[in-house]
This record gives sequence, structure tokens and C-alpha cells, in this order.
Amino acid sequence: MIVTLRDVVAALDARYDPALAEDWDAVGLVCGDPDEPVGRVLFAVDPVSAVVDEVVQTGAQLLVTHHPLFLTAVHGVPADDPKGRLVHQLVRAGAGLFVAHTNADRAPEHGVNDALAAALGLIGTTPLQPAATDPRAGLGRVGRLPRPVTLERFAELVAAALPATVGGVRAAGDPGRRIETVAVCGGSGGSLLPAAAAAGADVLLTSDLRHHPVSEALESSGPALCDVAHFASEWPWLPVAADALHRDLSGRVEVAVSRRRTDPWTRHAGADGDPADAAG
Repeated sequence: MIVTLRDVVAALDARYDPALAEDWDAVGLVCGDPDEPVGRVLFAVDPVSAVVDEVVQTGAQLLVTHHPLFLTAVHGVPADDPKGRLVHQLVRAGAGLFVAHTNADRAPEHGVNDALAAALGLIGTTPLQPAATDPRAGLGRVGRLPRPVTLERFAELVAAALPATVGGVRAAGDPGRRIETVAVCGGSGGSLLPAAAAAGADVLLTSDLRHHPVSEALESSGPALCDVAHFASEWPWLPVAADALHRDLSGRVEVAVSRRRTDPWTRHAGADGDPADAAG
């Protein structure tokens, strides 16, 4: 039985309800003919040229990404525009693009945050900020490690569990601090620090943390902080989502996960684990 793009979109929407997305978000089908057949789907974090090249090279009929290609109003997609060029490449290759962004962040069981928590081995997880419509859904997750570790060891576990990036893993707090209850938020989750503190978390792991909020947090008795690359925090969702789609469509569609590292940083110099005498 032929699977159409319409069938794939329906399966993805069932897992990642568009109603869970933020009002400002742009999720769903970006391009593609719903009546065309789909035999192979590629999952990636970012809709960038290297990933679109992979779609073309592998003959996939659909690219599913976490990050949107368009988040602001678009009045045209000319081929001489960087984003327009990607749309033209996909259309010429007979491939569509589907985005599951903040709806995938909030989704229960097979969403971005449950995948991140599972990658770290957390148990007994619940949403940090539950959705009004479903207590299993919501932003972030909080759970427990199977056994307590120090903050220093926790950072090492995170580095081993997530894709390697130039920025690596940064921790803020006493390296010897006992870590057992862990809050996580894939992507930019610094705003969930109060929720993590209220949940009794020993550490909040997220991305894109800024200097002043981290500095201020360390002056309080709240959680330690662990900062990882935005890309790395969301990558664990890809194999989870791919496997779920494969099962939801009874194995009738081949799925693959892009191994292209789309973290934008390419070089890290001058790292020092104990910059006690740094000037500035």
C-alpha cells in the first residue's frame, strides 16, 4: 500500500499536536504535494544546505526538521535567496519539508524533552511546566538520576550522552555539588530556572544560557546550571521521532537520521578549566 505525504503528515501531527505549539511558531508542512508518495523520510535538527544536500543525495521524499525554515512573514522564495534556494532544491528533488518545533518540545513520550531526559538516563520524569490540556505534556522535564553524582561527574555524563560539539559542556556551580534531581529543557530553556528551583532540581541542563542570569543564579540557593549546544540538546529527539514514525506507519516508510552536525560553531580556542586569575 502506497504511503502519501498526507499520510505521513497525519502521523506526525498525531504525535506532535500542532495545538501544542507557541502562537509565534511555524510548524507543519512547509512545502510538498500531499498526494505524492513517500518512501523515505530524513530527520534533522536544522533545515540547512548540508541537510538538504543529504535529502537529494539519499533520495528522501520528506525532510522533517525541528527548527523552522521560516519564522517571519515570507513574501517570496526566489532561488537567489538562501532559504528560497533550499525550497527550490527540495521541490526539484520531489521532496517536502515538515517542521515540528515547540509542539515537539511539549509533546509527551516521544517529544524533544522526553528524549533528552531519556538520553541522560533520568527516571520518574514529569513536565517542568505542564500543558493545560495534558499533564503528560509541557515544557522541560524533571527526573532523577539512578544514583547521585557530583556536578563535575554529571557534566562528564552529559558530554558522553550528547553529540560532541565545539562548545562542549559548561557547568556553573560547585563541581563537588551532589546532583540527583535533574531538570532539562532542550533548546533555550533559561526561563525555566524558577520552575526547576520550585521542583527541587539540583541542576538545570539547557542551552543558550547568558552571563548575567547564570551569575545571579549562582548567588542564590537554587540549582546548579549545565549549558550545552542548542543543537546537541535537541538531537536525541531525532532517532526517537524517526522510530515512532516508522512504527506508526507499520514499517511502510523507511526512516533515517541525519548525522550532519549542524551546530554552527566551528572552532573553540583558549579553554581553561580554572580561570581563577582571568583579567577583564
